Amino acid sequence: MLHFPRLLLLPLAAYFEVTHPLPNVTKPIARNFAGNIGVNRVGHPNNTLWFWAFEKGEGSITVGAGERENEPWLIWLNGGPGSSSLVGLMTENGPLQVTGDYSIVENEFSWNKLADAFWVDQPVGTGFSTSDAAGYVDSEDQLGQDFVGFLTNLVKVFPSLATRPFYLTGESYAGTFIPYITKAIFSTPNPPVNLRKISIGDGTIGGFALYEELSTVITLETYPEIIGFDPDVFQYFKEQEHLCGYDINLTYPQHGIIPTITDPFTTTTLFSNSEVLPRIPRKRSLSRRTISSTGSSLSTRDLDNRAVEIEERRALLKRNLIGRPNGTLDPTYGCFLWEEMTDYAQNFTFPWTVGEFDAYDIPDALFPEVPSDPSVFLNDNRTRAALHAPIKEWVEIFGNPFGNSTQEGPGTNPFGDPSVEPMAFMTELATNASERGVHIIIYEGNDDSLVAHRGLQVVIQNITFGGIQGFTRKPATPFTDDEGRFAGIVHQERNLTYALFQNAGHFVPRSVPEAAFVFLREFILGSNTTGLVDGSHVVGGEDSILAEDVMPGTTAIFYGHGSTASSLIIPSETLASWSSFLATATATAFPCGTPQL
Repeated sequence: MLHFPRLLLLPLAAYFEVTHPLPNVTKPIARNFAGNIGVNRVGHPNNTLWFWAFEKGEGSITVGAGERENEPWLIWLNGGPGSSSLVGLMTENGPLQVTGDYSIVENEFSWNKLADAFWVDQPVGTGFSTSDAAGYVDSEDQLGQDFVGFLTNLVKVFPSLATRPFYLTGESYAGTFIPYITKAIFSTPNPPVNLRKISIGDGTIGGFALYEELSTVITLETYPEIIGFDPDVFQYFKEQEHLCGYDINLTYPQHGIIPTITDPFTTTTLFSNSEVLPRIPRKRSLSRRTISSTGSSLSTRDLDNRAVEIEERRALLKRNLIGRPNGTLDPTYGCFLWEEMTDYAQNFTFPWTVGEFDAYDIPDALFPEVPSDPSVFLNDNRTRAALHAPIKEWVEIFGNPFGNSTQEGPGTNPFGDPSVEPMAFMTELATNASERGVHIIIYEGNDDSLVAHRGLQVVIQNITFGGIQGFTRKPATPFTDDEGRFAGIVHQERNLTYALFQNAGHFVPRSVPEAAFVFLREFILGSNTTGLVDGSHVVGGEDSILAEDVMPGTTAIFYGHGSTASSLIIPSETLASWSSFLATATATAFPCGTPQL
């Protein structure tokens, strides 16, 4: 690994500088620093968070206190919970990217090209962070306190960071972490950092049902390929959505607090929490009681018979779905609509019948996928030594960051997190943020099925900020990348920005790195006013097509083995016919009353 000439370092910073070569890194990289820093938790001196930081410019991290006060710096957090932020660094938005053959290449859209950037493993015990056996966090409030302790010590190592504008960013379950960390910063007298913005991508701000189940029908409208463009199956899911109370009507502004979302665990006993964690779902027989009579496993048939059998099974299941009495939930799935949707695709809809349903990126049906696995690099002893990492095996996800086992049943969190979801205090947080001049940014990838955008839109419309509940206008303003290509929708009101990225999955910087880079520069670090409501005017205008609840997905689904991919292209005639169906279909006459299980 090549380096720029060393500069005069602050005494503490010198220990953390990465000076030894990194295996397989052959090109110059920005000066960087790494290591463990304590969280100041009483009685737990071994509790640390580990970071890897890259400079924007030579010497920019190590300038003295009070210098470069207008230059931003950021922290990136992955979610999980228990996911190492090195996954983000090495597969999404860091300067080093791991490829399918485990080589390391440069990322031309690395976020440290715009600001000094830190990737932090947290909570304690995650990645290269450390904890003693009794020191794992017992709540999100503890996690927030630990993070403030880490920041307090971090600015002692890099003093300029204390006063420079700080941007806290992350994705997925960081949508839970970041609001709690922000709350902890706001609650700290004389906080150690100058927080300016928080940015959450595809985040779990609401509860489990809100981020995983509620958006299922919107996902089917975005990608009707999932159910093979079958109107009857779509209407079945529409009815189940209604019975679960997931068909929430959003208004602009919102009138009245949106009621509590139905907990799917109260509607069936089929799933334990371990079966609904956000990983790529298993292929399993869907509603076994209705299809068990069709004979042997699909895997034992030749291809021709397999296709026939799949269609026979699908037809039998469909009769059971659309033949259900009105007003009754499916007793097997209950309100686990996302699980039912993905099971349907994997059992009955090509190409998912020959691949896998990628919960995070719908058009990706590859099986197996090209690996993006940094573990070989990170567990190399040469890497660990260079990065001042502890002697422990790095794993992508630490199983029990809250130090407990996941529980099962109504009212529980599938990850063992005992804390209330951030949506419960987002109004208070938004009020405090506005008072302190801290801006909130929430963005989504349109191809994410697991934490789909409808759930975050519900979150926003349930927050009162600037004295009004929710946005006053539907997001409908386009934004573009540097080449002028449409990148998605952006909307800004009263200190809150929302964006929906086209052709992006759960991991937006991985799916559309250039668009994410531009968004970071213009909207997170910058003050681009595109989409800003200014009285009766919206900067950049509004497009009535973009104001619809659904942004159509891509027309290509990729399948095959690894990088040897084929694509299923949806004919324009099929899309036109489906659009006509959606436009003309009459709403199902849903009965009133409590669903019958």
